Amino acid sequence: MGGMEIDFPQLWKHVAAQFQCGEWSLHGPTHWHRVEQNGLLLATRTQANVNVVRLFAIFHDSRRENEGTDPGHGARGAELAESLRGDAYDLPDDQFELLRYACAWHTDGTTHENATIASCWDADRLDLGRVGVRPDPDRMCTAFGREIAAAGSVERFLERKM
Repeated sequence: MGGMEIDFPQLWKHVAAQFQCGEWSLHGPTHWHRVEQNGLLLATRTQANVNVVRLFAIFHDSRRENEGTDPGHGARGAELAESLRGDAYDLPDDQFELLRYACAWHTDGTTHENATIASCWDADRLDLGRVGVRPDPDRMCTAFGREIAAAGSVERFLERKM
């Protein structure tokens, strides 16, 4: 697969339009945007693949059917990513495999040695505050994720970058 540039705004619109839980869902597009922001921040130190991190943000919760325990929602998100690959976006096989794995296992996985998968999972976990859970440094996969969680907020790391 070639070097097609990913049209992220168009992909966001397409996936968000199909999301079943509504625009203001705890697991919906506003959450996806925060996961993307967290993932991009983490990637500045983890060397994670930025396209995979951004695609993870869009797809990881895209197939949730409810706000509670929803077994298999990550795998369904990975299936959606696969069904749109080649039409809505393009990604080399090795990068797609990272995306598929990160989506499918983001709820059940504990930690991962791959910097891209680890950054995806930490990006999601760093947004647990939206459901009243303070991110636990011991549950983070990356050193930078642990540092952000220990600080209690991603905000001061974002301010430093601006």
